[in-house]
Amino acid sequence: RLCELLDNAGRGWRKLAELAGAEKRFKCSAEELEMCSLKVLEPRGSPTQCLLQLLAERDCTLRYLLGCLERMGHEQACRVLSSAVQDVIRITVQPESQVVAEGTQVSLTCCATGPPGLVYQWFCGRQEVPGATSPELVIDTATPVGQPEWYICRVNCGATFTFSRWAHVQVEKRSSPSSGSGYCLTTAGLQILQQPRPCRLAEGDTLALECRAIGNPPPQYQWFRNRRPVEGAQAPQLQVKLVTTAERGSYSCRVFNLFHEVWSQEVDVEIGEGPRQASITPHLLCSQTGVSHSVTTPPSPILAATDKVALLIGNMHYLHHKQLQAPIVDVHALGALLHQLDFKVVSLLDLRKAEMQMAVDEFLLLLDKGVYAGLLYYAGHGYENFGNSFMVPIDAPSTYTSEHCLCVQRVLREMQQRRTSLNIFLLDMCRKRNLNDDVIPQVGALEVTANIVFGYATCADAEAYELSQGEFSNGIFVTFLKRWLLEDEKITVLLDKVAEDMGTLEITRGRQALELRSNLSERRALTDPIRPPGQDESSARNLQWAKAHVLPESRHLCFDCGVTVQLAFAAEFSNIMIIYTRVVAVPKDITKCEARLTDIPEELDVDLKCTNKESPEELGSPLAPVWSLSCPSCCLYSRICGLQKLRQELAFTVCLQYRYQGMDDFVEERQRVNVGRPLIAKLNLQ
Repeated sequence: RLCELLDNAGRGWRKLAELAGAEKRFKCSAEELEMCSLKVLEPRGSPTQCLLQLLAERDCTLRYLLGCLERMGHEQACRVLSSAVQDVIRITVQPESQVVAEGTQVSLTCCATGPPGLVYQWFCGRQEVPGATSPELVIDTATPVGQPEWYICRVNCGATFTFSRWAHVQVEKRSSPSSGSGYCLTTAGLQILQQPRPCRLAEGDTLALECRAIGNPPPQYQWFRNRRPVEGAQAPQLQVKLVTTAERGSYSCRVFNLFHEVWSQEVDVEIGEGPRQASITPHLLCSQTGVSHSVTTPPSPILAATDKVALLIGNMHYLHHKQLQAPIVDVHALGALLHQLDFKVVSLLDLRKAEMQMAVDEFLLLLDKGVYAGLLYYAGHGYENFGNSFMVPIDAPSTYTSEHCLCVQRVLREMQQRRTSLNIFLLDMCRKRNLNDDVIPQVGALEVTANIVFGYATCADAEAYELSQGEFSNGIFVTFLKRWLLEDEKITVLLDKVAEDMGTLEITRGRQALELRSNLSERRALTDPIRPPGQDESSARNLQWAKAHVLPESRHLCFDCGVTVQLAFAAEFSNIMIIYTRVVAVPKDITKCEARLTDIPEELDVDLKCTNKESPEELGSPLAPVWSLSCPSCCLYSRICGLQKLRQELAFTVCLQYRYQGMDDFVEERQRVNVGRPLIAKLNLQ
């Protein structure tokens, strides 16, 4: 409704953008305003919707938005916005029960939506907690061990209020597990208290499954059906009303927090009288005598892969060429979607030529007869000469030739030798002629296999573009590809739909258009099921993939002063790791302490501006808003890039600085930590 009211030239979205820009962080650039205005050229496009999205990404509040509309004098828009949120207060994040170590701090969170001016008040039992008037409540666990305390939060606006659900905080001794539950905080980190149960339903019934867990940080949930994530099912309860046979299957729940992950048991949900036998519908053919004969149509063969793997490479930070912005976002988005399709994904950023060649060699080890090579996706600088495409590594000289680059057709030939069932190349790069290179590479003859698909982000002798959206940039190709990637369509049909969508973008019309080349003879799709061969045949391939995705285990460091520091790890890409340092136990006579990483190997070229930051956003990664949702408070974050450069095990120093009560000077202790070869470093790409 707001879009209908503000998509006009008078008191419309441009005036709203001008007034909102009075606060510097909400000010839109000329490029962003142009992007909004171009939305009118898209089917169902709205400049107002685009502007509101930009404001939302910058944490514009409802109160501020209402103030801008009031200053515009747009009474109708104010009424629409006010009536949509009038007196309804909804709890969006409930506080979770937690088990914590004795002597540590724990936080409970309650978030709500509703009219402007929401007020929070926390209670312990029936007593108000003094000063606890924010969405987050930080508790010092001085509670007697074994005695849980119950907390609840009231959210009100004037006389209208609602309460969160109760959460209890159980304090455990650090040295021994809870006698009641058998749960040991320091070793387990998460415990499932209630497992889902199998059920049999009739069509039209309501499916209700529940999985409950406790842990610190609070657990998060993701439900799976037949080992595929259920969209939007991220709560302890999974409820589906008016079920049909489409909902039958095996269900499980992934429970996780920043440091740990556990899975519930897998349960079967049966609906109706069970699966029916597949039937073939006869077609009636009329003969010359007028008698109808029943002819049975043979069923189409069901195509399947023995495995599905993908290599995603994004090159951004070139040493001698223009820097790119989109590959980090595009590779991450594509990897997340391919994971949903059961692909084994290796995703790498910023590779030199030798590293790119080694990455391709390791990728080829994942391929075998019947495997869907699925995807070799490349985003970065590139060119095309004499029908051959070349991927440009980040260390290519200013006047590079084919000698400094990787030839895509040569990679294809090597893939064919592995007898894969499907070879897909998605090349998100320019295809302009390289005038510095007049050598025709001798790739060798390709086999006629009828299983090759090339999706070029742009036509021959044309450029590929990035689309800037505030702090984020997407390649035009992936912007449209991710809309269709999960569709159950033959891969060539899917790419045709992407091409049609790209053609609707006015800003690149006549400049960039997807080009599809294929000799695929079968209806193979990225959604085809996996039917693995025998265990012995696939174990080596699985081991090769698993090696590139093993993170160091979370660990606790105990210092002489009595402080305990937790180290935890997360993967942003196969060659980029996030390290968290968190103080989890502090003696009473220490008033302030902090644990920082130092002495990181020089070969990694770690930017010191991306280490020991108090918030994920300070790391400089555009993906921080994605992975930081599950991050606890009171951590320091460090982003370690280029793990493929490691020539030996990753070792660094944890430097603890602390101050005793009544003293001004800080005391320092250090511990050396060796975490082995994390992620892609295990493959020795050097």
